[in-house]
Amino acid sequence: MAKQSTYKLSGIFSLVASAIKGTDMDYTRGSIRKAIVMLAIPMILEMCMESVFALVDLFFVGHLPNAEHTVQTVGLTESVLSIIYSIAFGVSMSATAVVARRIGEKNPDEAAHSAVQAIWLSLLITVVISVIGIVLAPNILHAMGADANTIAIGSTYTRIDIGGSIVIMMLFLINGIFRGAGDASMAMKSLWLANICNIILCPLFIRGFGPIPAFGLTGAAMATTTGRGIGVCYQLYHLFKGKSSIQIHRKHLNINWSIIKSLINIASPATLQFIIGSCSWIVVARLVAQTGQSVASAGYQTAIRVVIFFILPAWGMSNAAATLVGQNLGAKQPKRAEDSVLKAAKYNAIFMGLVSIIFLTAASPIISFFTNDEAVKEIAVQALRIITSGYIFYGVGMVMIGAFNGSGDSWTPTWINLFCFWLFQIPLAYLLVLTFDFGPTGAFVSIPIANSVVTIVAYFFFKRGKWKKVAV
Repeated sequence: MAKQSTYKLSGIFSLVASAIKGTDMDYTRGSIRKAIVMLAIPMILEMCMESVFALVDLFFVGHLPNAEHTVQTVGLTESVLSIIYSIAFGVSMSATAVVARRIGEKNPDEAAHSAVQAIWLSLLITVVISVIGIVLAPNILHAMGADANTIAIGSTYTRIDIGGSIVIMMLFLINGIFRGAGDASMAMKSLWLANICNIILCPLFIRGFGPIPAFGLTGAAMATTTGRGIGVCYQLYHLFKGKSSIQIHRKHLNINWSIIKSLINIASPATLQFIIGSCSWIVVARLVAQTGQSVASAGYQTAIRVVIFFILPAWGMSNAAATLVGQNLGAKQPKRAEDSVLKAAKYNAIFMGLVSIIFLTAASPIISFFTNDEAVKEIAVQALRIITSGYIFYGVGMVMIGAFNGSGDSWTPTWINLFCFWLFQIPLAYLLVLTFDFGPTGAFVSIPIANSVVTIVAYFFFKRGKWKKVAV
């Protein structure tokens, strides 16, 4: 019995090591559980690294003078960047769906050609966004409800972060390409490298060291943008010169408008889908800033960064489901695609349930790590406990949404988000905050309620099964 347990434990460690290292595997055959583990572990670690970006900034910035203004700057800028993340998610998801479908059809050459078209599309989009960020940074902070001191302190930070959106877009997109090809380990390594660089550069640029001057808050944006840029260089090397499962050659570089049109058809609703969700977060952030002023805003933003740290890893499981759906539909195995989603949802619910217990019982010491301000801490602890009360629903809902997107059916989750966030959550938040005079607490309460409704509606449409018939 002991030998059997040792053998099983050894097998688990071996599977985890293979997932992190990156091992070629046909995800349309064999054990679904093994396929989920092989994809989900590196994808979860990848999303952990993405969430670390915001937490690293928050940690160093939260200990600067004028913390309530610096933290508010980071939080409000991240809220606006969520729109850019939405576009990046949308284009990335379209690339994942198309590449996964071609890989499932055993056509890697066409998968590489489709990947290049997604890169061309992303470059065009980010040029426009970068110019807007560079020119209108102070106006953006003002529109988000920042006070004059925050605008004066944080405009340069916002200008660098939004102006450097090309590295955000490319990091998300190319990782989406790797995920669609089933090379989740390469996507993970890209974000690990970017984060290590950010962690090293953040204290150097913020506080200064030797010949490097102290840039303060601005240094955080410099470090994050530089770190992401290094990660993108690593991705491009492996796409063009490395040993990734998807390889781009000169013959793939020509523009193919029919593929770009197909990508836009998937990316447009997918982008709208994420923008709808992001805008609801922005409305909540603005409500908190208006009714609770800078202290409540800083507390809310601190809590949200912690929340996102664990929501993004859950998106890793969602991304694994999306890849499995795309590849199995390409291999004409819709039943296997559905079974993969249901198992991934079960695993995600367990993970998020454990996280919610940790946050409900240890919110105060967790928040204390990021801020020394007692007033900010009190708001942050309350927000964290309320928001994470719906974590189990978040976990299941993310996987369901990922399944739709992985199949190429990005319209269904878009309509779900539109109804649940704009037509339900936002009116509910205003009702609780302004009509019932709950203040910032009302805004916090609207978040788990709305996300639970998203999960219920998404599960209903998932079981109807129309996503299995989408052509990509």
